[in-house]
Amino acid sequence: MNIIGLIVLILDIIAIIDVVKSSMSGGKKALWIILILILPIIGLVLYYLVGKKG
Repeated sequence: MNIIGLIVLILDIIAIIDVVKSSMSGGKKALWIILILILPIIGLVLYYLVGKKG
């Protein structure tokens, strides 16, 4: 595994933990976690730009 892949993995884990700890409803949490898992970089960026606000 290269260093960029490791960094993305760590950031995805941090984002998923942030989603789980958030006050969002269960459905929104599940959708964000699935998005982050399926599209690691795009899902991560979208969560911090859009999802964290709502």
